[in-house]
Amino acid sequence: MFDKVLIANRGEIALRINRACKEMGIATVAIHSTADADAMHVRLADESVCVGPPPAAQSYLNMPAIIAACEITGAEAIHPGYGFLSENARFAEIVQEHGLTFIGPEPAHIRLMGDKIAAKQAVKSLGIPTVPGSDGAVTDDVEGARIAEEMGYPVLIKAAAGGGGRGMKVARDKTEISMALSTARAEAKSAFGNDAVYMEKYLEKPRHIEVQVLADSYGKVIHLGERDCSLQRRHQKVWEEAPSPALNSAQRDEIGGIVTAALTKLGYLGAGTIEFLYEDGKFYFIEMNTRLQVEHPVTEMITGFDIVREQLRIATGAPLEIEQSDIVLSGHSIECRINAENPFTFAPSPGTITQFHAPGGLGVRFDSALYDGYKIPPYYDSLAGKLIVHGRNRNDCLMRLRRALDELVVGGIETTIPLFQKLVREPDILNGDYNIHWLEHFLARHES
Repeated sequence: MFDKVLIANRGEIALRINRACKEMGIATVAIHSTADADAMHVRLADESVCVGPPPAAQSYLNMPAIIAACEITGAEAIHPGYGFLSENARFAEIVQEHGLTFIGPEPAHIRLMGDKIAAKQAVKSLGIPTVPGSDGAVTDDVEGARIAEEMGYPVLIKAAAGGGGRGMKVARDKTEISMALSTARAEAKSAFGNDAVYMEKYLEKPRHIEVQVLADSYGKVIHLGERDCSLQRRHQKVWEEAPSPALNSAQRDEIGGIVTAALTKLGYLGAGTIEFLYEDGKFYFIEMNTRLQVEHPVTEMITGFDIVREQLRIATGAPLEIEQSDIVLSGHSIECRINAENPFTFAPSPGTITQFHAPGGLGVRFDSALYDGYKIPPYYDSLAGKLIVHGRNRNDCLMRLRRALDELVVGGIETTIPLFQKLVREPDILNGDYNIHWLEHFLARHES
């Protein structure tokens, strides 16, 4: 096992990794910007190193400073969390070139899955079902119009690189295709430095289903069931639950078996998530995230399995502790992403926490780095915490979530708590009857 691990991230995920390391007897090093000098992950780590000023490009994305922090402290491995450098193949290579361990997949797999066109072609060859669409990048409007006519409107144009909903445009008929292509290319170039786009059939009412996988260096791959992440705003997840209200055990076993077989062939290593659109009983591959997911706690709650701990074990070369047959899903879990934002306009609301009280009780977990008096800086993602609850069944879980949301107090800033207090009382949500467009329609009704 590692003696010391450097955590190359911030906020609640840095704290989450720190906790896993501590429980395994591993010393921790926290990196931070000058804006995060008083952050909770810095306070709780064994050592800390300032790696630069507030802008992420000069601190949390500063590769030379992070490597230097390892050399100064004697850290043997780097856990990138999610975001920042977690899916940067070059960073993973640099870490390995310096004789350190990157706690994540192999750089080749990060690079493959980071290119959505290449990823789609790869998983298709491995037997994973994909959305009908272009075979590769769409290079001009004439080709785009031809492909769109062949598959039928509406179509979705997507950036080959990046994510987070940027570089994505819908064309509902031939009059919109040229503008959608040019806009998507421009957004992709601006956001990711790569203007390559591809095209897929636009599904009208799909759900977003993702399968959590773990793989060791001995060829064993297991899945931990699925998560339903269909409640989204501008392609950003807001609410996640496991298991999905839309799947039965047979469908779960089917897609889990397809995914594990494919990743076994690929020789994948570490934690990863295969994301699908699900409509009319069919799964369609969207992308693979070669990292830990924000919403991993709901999977941990229904399986009792510590995913971060297993990441650390796998990175040392240890085999998976369990077999697929050992995975039993118990009860239901829901996660609400609490952001420092206006609950309905989603305008950022950085500032000082003047009052803070985390909910408690059986089956309640609040993953957050907040504390009374903490100043949320304006430079980073607005995620303030994740409220995760677990119940014996979905109804018990929803009632517990309602209670926990009413207990949660975050004063001094705006948060999205009021939005979740409304959602948890909506009939469609209570019935599990929603898709990836539901929340956008709900917010539009609220604004009108």
